[in-house]
Amino acid sequence: MIDSVNLMPYESRFMIRNQSWTEPTAGMSQGYIQGNLVILPKEMAFEFLLFCQRNPKSCPVLDVTEPGSPVPRMAAPEADLRTDVPKYRVFRNGELVDERKDIIDYWKEDMVGFLLGCSFTFEKALLENDITLRHIEEGKNVAMYRTDIDCVSAGRFQGPMVVSMRPIREEKVVRAVQVTSRFPSVHGAPVHIGNPETIGITNLEKPDFGDSVSVKEGELPVFWACGVTPQAVAMKSKPELMLTHAPGHMFITDLKNENYSVL
Repeated sequence: MIDSVNLMPYESRFMIRNQSWTEPTAGMSQGYIQGNLVILPKEMAFEFLLFCQRNPKSCPVLDVTEPGSPVPRMAAPEADLRTDVPKYRVFRNGELVDERKDIIDYWKEDMVGFLLGCSFTFEKALLENDITLRHIEEGKNVAMYRTDIDCVSAGRFQGPMVVSMRPIREEKVVRAVQVTSRFPSVHGAPVHIGNPETIGITNLEKPDFGDSVSVKEGELPVFWACGVTPQAVAMKSKPELMLTHAPGHMFITDLKNENYSVL
């Protein structure tokens, strides 16, 4: 059995590129930042960068590639965004039209790649503070939901915030807020705690993305802004073409968590 927790980032990416790892990446290469991926044609890139700047909780930017280059030089200079994610999604005019293990056939010379911070990054810190993560415990993808919280629009990009949910024991909630607040570059503190209906979520057992996880007695659902937000935005804004990661199937960078922690 592969010890994915202790793999170096380049080892994880090698497995992903060779399609020997096609599962969600939660827990892989612990200690290194994982990123959400959005790829757009150059003519849409500035508007999307502006959207990220206006919505830093949902879309904290880690790296932006040069037009036509699939290499994220700041985050992982030996990587390739076309092959180094376990599963990709292809959106055309707001419709999900394809899921695949590489996007070489879709890549064009005017493409710009965005890596956005991911809440998987702060999970190691939560575990180190004796806070159980149910999706890892149950061997599932994290549960993600559309909310009725509108993002700040930018050009053609507009839509709802998506959140990830982790059940936290009531006595651990304050500590979970403290721990994740140290990582503003990867979503930071929760955006909501408690009653999901307050933010437009009607059924926790039916997430819009990822897998349903159990919420036990004495636990509260805690919600963090999520980098899947651009996929919900794509469905509403309907750009001609947007390539993304599949929820939970992240890009593993060479950036260390500790370098993005605010003490």
